[in-house]
Amino acid sequence: MTHADDQRMIQAVDARTRRRFLGDCGLGLGRIALASLLTGGALGRAQAGEPTAGPLAPQAPHFAPKAKRVIQLFMGGAPSQLDLFDHKPELAKLEGKPLPPSVYAGQRYAFIRPDAAVMGPRFPFAKHGQSGAELADKLPHLAGIADEVCFIKSLHTDQFNHGPAQVLMNTGFSQPGRPCLGSWALYGLGCATQELPGFVVMSTGAGVSGGSANWSSGFMPTLYTGCRFRNQGDPILDTSNPAGVDAALQRSSLDLTGALNRRALSDVGDPEIATRLAGYELAFRLQTSAPELMDLASESKETLDLYGCDPGKPSFARACLLARRMVERGVRFVQIFHEGWDAHSDVTGNHTKNCQETDQGAAALVADLKRRGLLDDTLVIWGGEFGRTPMVESNAALGRSQGRDHHPSAFTMWLAGGGVKRGLTYGATDELGFHVVENPVHVHDLQATLLHLLGFDHERLTYRFAGRDFRLTDVDGKVVAGVLA
Repeated sequence: MTHADDQRMIQAVDARTRRRFLGDCGLGLGRIALASLLTGGALGRAQAGEPTAGPLAPQAPHFAPKAKRVIQLFMGGAPSQLDLFDHKPELAKLEGKPLPPSVYAGQRYAFIRPDAAVMGPRFPFAKHGQSGAELADKLPHLAGIADEVCFIKSLHTDQFNHGPAQVLMNTGFSQPGRPCLGSWALYGLGCATQELPGFVVMSTGAGVSGGSANWSSGFMPTLYTGCRFRNQGDPILDTSNPAGVDAALQRSSLDLTGALNRRALSDVGDPEIATRLAGYELAFRLQTSAPELMDLASESKETLDLYGCDPGKPSFARACLLARRMVERGVRFVQIFHEGWDAHSDVTGNHTKNCQETDQGAAALVADLKRRGLLDDTLVIWGGEFGRTPMVESNAALGRSQGRDHHPSAFTMWLAGGGVKRGLTYGATDELGFHVVENPVHVHDLQATLLHLLGFDHERLTYRFAGRDFRLTDVDGKVVAGVLA
């Protein structure tokens, strides 16, 4: 029997049972496999101009997109905008003194009092490129591509603790249970490959405060959830043959079990059989596609040097290079989490280390995408969940000194490619870096803008659940037209 026969059998399964299955099935190969089975042949039919079917078949957005794919570089823990991007000389003049009460009135912080002493920038700043973007000296590689980047210095959020703020940034809501940006992109655009998952997640830090909620599909079917790739060994578990099993034996085994599963599916219509059948087939394909993806032997020394990447050693740079390889192969959305920016103490040492680990890889990714003709329709996003305070955090009881607390009122992110203006600095904060004073951008505004670049009206891209039409931007958000090319 063919994949088309398999699809007809699946379509015959009772709809209510299938919905239960899609809502309940777990993460991993079973979820990815069902997506692959449901989209069997869709890409070829789309190229031939024939109708497509299946939840992950390529879909037309609301209008012509500028970005066809996204790479999100998430800096978990919240980098200090004041020490990297938003230079405030006035803070150096006020170091050791408290801020005026009129500045911090009504503010709440996780660990410090609002009247804590000011701490000046920890690193020297300089202007770069024709755009004159002002950056700390710990970002020399980003400085080299400053004219490709749009810096948004006027972001603000509703949350001041890591977990809720990360989940809000990625899902539009501060509590787990809603679809993330990658899920919305996959739901709206469909998948452009049958050899790899459409939404891939990697982590190069110490873990993520918001956990898997940051790449979850929430109440959407779990086939829209991000697939976590491991840093070492098989990128996806259970795709390697056990000892003594070669390809021919595996293929004959799959053919036999496939025939038995198709017969059972026809007899009882159990969707669990359908996902098992598809899981075997996708695992078979991933045995070729996943190792080929992860094998960097085909990359030139010049490319490896550009990223600062050791092919055999897990790192942020290696993840960035893999992200480029993924989008080349049709992966729609890639998330790379690098946790560790939470500098409650020694912001100088913390940010020196994290910049050394991330600056070259992030800048190389943008440069590499550009030289391969991919940057114009690939959107790169860099940033964390909130900013850091102008005031110092020092707490002898907790062993903290010369750090910064969480600051939701103002922070910086940067975007590149995918329809974003090049060499732009958008928005501004006051002379103390405390409040946004020009072109404020809420998290929901950022999300509305990202969806716009993907070709969607954020108010029309909805998913109905529990009697309500939900969207990424909840009930708020507006497109930031000033950053669009």
